[in-house]
Amino acid sequence: MIAYFKRISLRSRLTLLGTVAVAIAVSVSAIASWVATRQQLTSQLDSNLTSVQASPSYVQALLRLCGTQQSGTGAADGSPTPYTIQVVTADGTVCTAPGKSPIEVHAGDVAVARGIAATALHDSTAADGVVMRVATARQNSVPGWANQQFAISIAQPLNVVDDPLRTLSLILLGVAGVGVLGAATAGLAMAQAGLRPIARLTEAVERISRTGDLSLEIPVDGEDEINRLAKSFNVMTGALAVSRSRQQQLIADAGHELRTPLTSLRTNIELLMRSEESGRALPPGVRGELLTSVKDQITELTSLVTDLQELSRHQESSGGRILHIEPLHEIAARAVRRSRLRGPGLTFKENLGNWYVCGDPHSLERAIVNLLDNAIKFSPSGGEVCISLEGGVLEVRDHGAGVSEQDLPHVFERFWRSSASRSLPGSGLGLAIVAQVAAQAGGTVTLQNAPGGGALATLRLPGAPTAPPSETPPVAGL
Repeated sequence: MIAYFKRISLRSRLTLLGTVAVAIAVSVSAIASWVATRQQLTSQLDSNLTSVQASPSYVQALLRLCGTQQSGTGAADGSPTPYTIQVVTADGTVCTAPGKSPIEVHAGDVAVARGIAATALHDSTAADGVVMRVATARQNSVPGWANQQFAISIAQPLNVVDDPLRTLSLILLGVAGVGVLGAATAGLAMAQAGLRPIARLTEAVERISRTGDLSLEIPVDGEDEINRLAKSFNVMTGALAVSRSRQQQLIADAGHELRTPLTSLRTNIELLMRSEESGRALPPGVRGELLTSVKDQITELTSLVTDLQELSRHQESSGGRILHIEPLHEIAARAVRRSRLRGPGLTFKENLGNWYVCGDPHSLERAIVNLLDNAIKFSPSGGEVCISLEGGVLEVRDHGAGVSEQDLPHVFERFWRSSASRSLPGSGLGLAIVAQVAAQAGGTVTLQNAPGGGALATLRLPGAPTAPPSETPPVAGL
């Protein structure tokens, strides 16, 4: 049964559950009504039987039939026609009028006749097989029989209760059947209406799985749980569409950027192989230049792959990492030490005030190193690179030629390189990584031309000048 229930559709489950619930409720109500009616009819019958009093003359006639006295025969007139009246003596003898079937005597009837009990009320069976309801009591107002021990039983067939109950059972059965059928019909209609939005959502999901079209949206026309689910699904597919678009753009840009160094690398290697295969040695100067070019191209590819991995790592880990409070001034000092090795002919001036931020130390250091690399790349020989940190604002300045106004809006785009920087090493991803790290830490980064020449990069990160208590728990990354 459970396996079958799991196989059927949700609409069928809801309809079946609703029908079963209504059937149980209707059945319980019908049974309760039948039992209450039976108790009421039985109580009314008992009340009627106990209120009936047989006429003394009729009782006298019954007693004569029992042979207690020898005078008179037959029953007197005035017997209540709906009832069977019989006399029960102390020894259990039954006296019933001619034409009436004697009723089985119970011990309670004999106890009443003997004066042990006041009344008796029970079901009994007549000689003709009819089930009777019997009320037995003493009757002392019979002239000439005051000293005799006997009781009068008033009985009536139970069909006065059973027949209405049988009719009521048929009526309740019909009403229950109609109610269950109506509940099943209404439940099916309600299930179809209630599950229609889920059906639309299911169709949309199936269509997306078939076509891969993430631009499909489900109409939302309310604020109930199903419409909230549809709205969340639309938001999810929108985010997936943006993520896919960015991924495709990243792949396309990476492929474009990889094509040039790979082509150059392949050309140089083919020249070297052709020289080896033909036995014609290249001039020493040309061979050295080719090997140097191969090394430079490999270095450029390595740098590009590293930047791509770094960018991908930031994208994948931006939602669930646990970030700790980190000293930005110490991270910046380590970045400066690394950058001094990359610009041996430059002078570095640093002024780093204390500042604590919530972030990933590796990502923050990589961002600052990228800003310093950018300054080193465009600094003239013997130039100066200045880095300062005060109040959560980190500035990196070079004294090069600066950035043209038309290039400033694009400096943080992936793989974007100005015409002046195309001849310089780099992948075009350094500043894009800085922008992404700044956004993940809740900050911003800008690049502008500095007064007096050169470029000024400004990284703003929220934080505090003093370290928080050591027991401060880590916080979830944004």
